[in-house]
Amino acid sequence: MSMVCLLLFSSAALPASADGQADAYHYSFYGDAVPAPAAYEATMIITGKRLNISPFKEPSDMHVTADERVYVLDSGNARIVELDRNFMLVRTIDSFQNKGKKDQFKNPQGLFVTDKGDILIADSDNQRVVHLNDKGELIKIVAEPKSDLLKEDFQFKPIRIVMDKGERIYVMAEGVFDGFMEFSADGEFSSFIGANRVQVDPVEYLWKRLATREQRSQMVMFTPTEFTNLDMDEEGFIYATSGDRGKDPIKKLNAQGTDILRREGYSAPQGDLRYMNESGPSRLIDVDVGDSDMYSVLDSNKGRIFTYNGDGYLLHIFGGIGNRLGLFNTPVALERAGDRMLVLDKALGEITVFQTTEYGRTLHNAVRSYYNGEEDQSSQLFAKAAEMNANLEYAYAGIGKALLRQKQYAESAEYFKQSMERKGYSKAFLLYRKELMREHFSWVMSGIFLAAAALVTVVIVRRQRRRTTNAGIK
Repeated sequence: MSMVCLLLFSSAALPASADGQADAYHYSFYGDAVPAPAAYEATMIITGKRLNISPFKEPSDMHVTADERVYVLDSGNARIVELDRNFMLVRTIDSFQNKGKKDQFKNPQGLFVTDKGDILIADSDNQRVVHLNDKGELIKIVAEPKSDLLKEDFQFKPIRIVMDKGERIYVMAEGVFDGFMEFSADGEFSSFIGANRVQVDPVEYLWKRLATREQRSQMVMFTPTEFTNLDMDEEGFIYATSGDRGKDPIKKLNAQGTDILRREGYSAPQGDLRYMNESGPSRLIDVDVGDSDMYSVLDSNKGRIFTYNGDGYLLHIFGGIGNRLGLFNTPVALERAGDRMLVLDKALGEITVFQTTEYGRTLHNAVRSYYNGEEDQSSQLFAKAAEMNANLEYAYAGIGKALLRQKQYAESAEYFKQSMERKGYSKAFLLYRKELMREHFSWVMSGIFLAAAALVTVVIVRRQRRRTTNAGIK
């Protein structure tokens, strides 16, 4: 890969064509940026003017339900805007009745909508979580949690929020380094889960060990990295991002808060692998979980969206910072709506809608087919994706995995070799060798038995002749 190509694909913003397709790229097994077809193309922009309402003012979050209804948290206007699956206005919610009085939001920052239509709002400056039903009526308010786990001067300022099927609420709060705050169904704080590990600079740690107490008091304390966002999949696992490029900026947390994200790809999911010093690394600020364990993360630094499969293989990259269709100014949130991807721009107050291209659909369907155990279809779709993008080494690994499930070990090993997937190749080759041994075991054992019998016969004959010869001499 030439230096020119590396500079092109490591730049802070990608150019976009007139049809809304940003120049796409991918990362090879060796970590080089290589060209790739566009997986998404921008098709439209949603603004307040298009919806015949006042313009969005610093919107901060959005949520798309299973039936593709879109909820936008218009923070500057302290309201929630609901759209149908065709992006037509359904209603706005800017207040609710609280004990018989009109109550309103104050700089809300986080939004989540359940499958049955309940709306949860991280009402940040009011220091509370507001839980409404599908009609916009108040169910409960979670405010000022009390616990021995919290400091006496703790101020509750929720920023992001999700709810699981057991109606437990998980809150990302400002200034909280102990992970996500977990609340029970009745709104009582119970515990923290998923705290990031402390990232320690070895040199600074050594200086702290050698410094006096007065010197240590003036040094920066080692504190865990704050999360930047969270999302929940259908099984109740929390996907979370942290803005620091330290170890594992993307996590998948189980009920115990343990990170179980699979990182079996060519490199761990982290956004851009290469970048120029002046632009800096990716800063991941949002995550959206789709079907079949696929998930996407948003890089606020360069405006790019990275999509991975459940094993951690990078599928595609799109987006960028700029002033053309398909690029953003200040992206803050992303959501998937069927085959469409929605990106919310805080500064411009608009939502860019992306539609999958033929390449994107082919690749996604290949991943879905493999996830659902449809090996034949998966192999065909991965092969089609590889025809569209010869630089997509993962496609060959996908074919190899599908063939491995079909117990076609020899063919599987060849595809794994082509994709540079060492772990898969080793497994396929080992199984192929065992299969050969089983197929030819009877012949091999028969040959060994016949060879042994012939050897024994020769030995017996020689001994008999020797005895006969010795008897004749006597």
